Amino acid sequence: MTAPAPTPTPDLWSIGDTAAFLRVPVGTLYQWRHRRTGPRAFKVGRHLRYDPADVRAWLEDQAA
Repeated sequence: MTAPAPTPTPDLWSIGDTAAFLRVPVGTLYQWRHRRTGPRAFKVGRHLRYDPADVRAWLEDQAA
């Protein structure tokens, strides 16, 4: 019996990718994270990663 194949997950964005998408400086993302106002981020090792769907949902929320 073989194990089921893992379901593919979307690629996570680095802080640079997220900053480029939102067109804000990387420092702004760090400030938002500190203030808990920006899109949700995950720590992977020592690095911050962002789920593109979360970033888009947060951006739409800001426009509403």
